[in-house]
Amino acid sequence: MKGIVLAGGYGSRLHPITLAVSKQLLPVNDKPLIYYPLSALMLADVRDILIIALPGDIPQLQRLLGDGSQLGISLTYAEQPVPNGLAQAFITGADHIGDDSVALVLGDNIFHGNGFYDLLAEHTRNVDGCVLFGYPVNDPERYGVGEVDESGRLVSLAEKPEKPRSNLAITGLYLYDNDVVEIARRIRPSARGELEITDVNQVYLEAGRAKLVTFGRGFAWLDAGTPQSLLQAGQYVQTLEDRQGVRIACLEEVALRMGFIDADACHRLGAKLSRSGYGEYVMAVAGEMGA
Repeated sequence: MKGIVLAGGYGSRLHPITLAVSKQLLPVNDKPLIYYPLSALMLADVRDILIIALPGDIPQLQRLLGDGSQLGISLTYAEQPVPNGLAQAFITGADHIGDDSVALVLGDNIFHGNGFYDLLAEHTRNVDGCVLFGYPVNDPERYGVGEVDESGRLVSLAEKPEKPRSNLAITGLYLYDNDVVEIARRIRPSARGELEITDVNQVYLEAGRAKLVTFGRGFAWLDAGTPQSLLQAGQYVQTLEDRQGVRIACLEEVALRMGFIDADACHRLGAKLSRSGYGEYVMAVAGEMGA
């Protein structure tokens, strides 16, 4: 499976902050926002990842992440000159996807909870159709919404409906088989001139090949795309990290525990950041694992 982090867009909901810096580089507690969606793909055992971003943002992202080899993964970059909808990612990333299935994650989404790794492992194997992830919210009219029947089967999708038929918001994590590239090429722009991912998902739904997996109690999904939600995300992460003594979305730790790198390599990465609490944590984790 290939991975795509869609880190494009102007971040207009965060203006004026994002007039000078990519949204994905803004801090969520002690690390850049892009660490969180990137860690989700790594936990899904996805090692070949394309980051799609505005041309001016790519040099900053490359400076932060490089080619990913230090984490045992491969990172490449593609330009999104003009944001034309989420489904554009599959057209931009067609060569990257090749003949594989693909996991798409939005660059401002944060996922955290017990069992996340097991859930990803279960649903990334042999993807046939598309797998969407739903999360119960109080304001479903702000999101794409999925409706399921009594057996849990997905029966309808709607984009920001005035009268939602359920409270299950479709999160920014999507799994697709290889058909998604051609489906994205066939759909037409919506009234707002964008290639809507809901339209892609609708094609799968009408073919009986769409599944909705609901994140349960104790799981957190955060969309850090506004000043308020970015602050709330940072507070959530800080609270958990301070109380539990572990770091959320620490890429070096994820790479180590997934077997992408060994403990010595992890320790070296931490040593480069040793004057920060983050670096000290990475070195401590490496020590626990045998460095």
